[in-house]
Amino acid sequence: MFRRCGLFPENGLSSIGMSLQSECRGYRYLIFYSPFDIVYTLCKWFPVKLILSLLKEVQRVHKVHAGVHHTAKMYPHAYLVQVIIGVVKGAGAGFSKIAERFIRGTWIPTGHEFLQPTFPTKACAAAALLFVAEANTTYITAPHSFVYLGVVIFFVYFKFSSMMFSIHDPFMPLENLFCATFMGGVWDAISRALMSAREKPATKVPGVANGDTDKKKL
Repeated sequence: MFRRCGLFPENGLSSIGMSLQSECRGYRYLIFYSPFDIVYTLCKWFPVKLILSLLKEVQRVHKVHAGVHHTAKMYPHAYLVQVIIGVVKGAGAGFSKIAERFIRGTWIPTGHEFLQPTFPTKACAAAALLFVAEANTTYITAPHSFVYLGVVIFFVYFKFSSMMFSIHDPFMPLENLFCATFMGGVWDAISRALMSAREKPATKVPGVANGDTDKKKL
């Protein structure tokens, strides 16, 4: 239930946590126990599913910001911890898949967020870094409301694009360019091309190999 609501036990937030837990229980009851599965069928309808998914992205940004903000109060100079807590609060479902798949018996050693991060995890990491940089540096001079709104628009836009146009990972072109430039991708391709050119056998000139046979015929 805490994972669904995005909550962790924190001091001073007991009343907010209890209210959100009651809301989650209400949603759970409507999804699983509504007559004739009306609510579940309605949520599977694409327009409603699209709206709920976009609202979920707004809540995801709120979770990332809350994680960074609350961790900064306890550990003001631990910037890496702030980023990690923000990512876990925003994309915690992806990290809990390891235990869930292990319990279900479908555990895959390479199928977790540490080795193959999904777009929500990457976006939460970028948002957490942005919030940490905004709070602790002077490079971002825009008001906090504008920064927060920009992050919300980023999440909502790419979620809408993934559901409407199947654009699942907009970070992939940047990752490919970075890997090809700074991790040996271009140089490996050039070296492979040179090696293949050196090992390629010399092409035979027509008429040279059969010169002796032609002389015998004459």
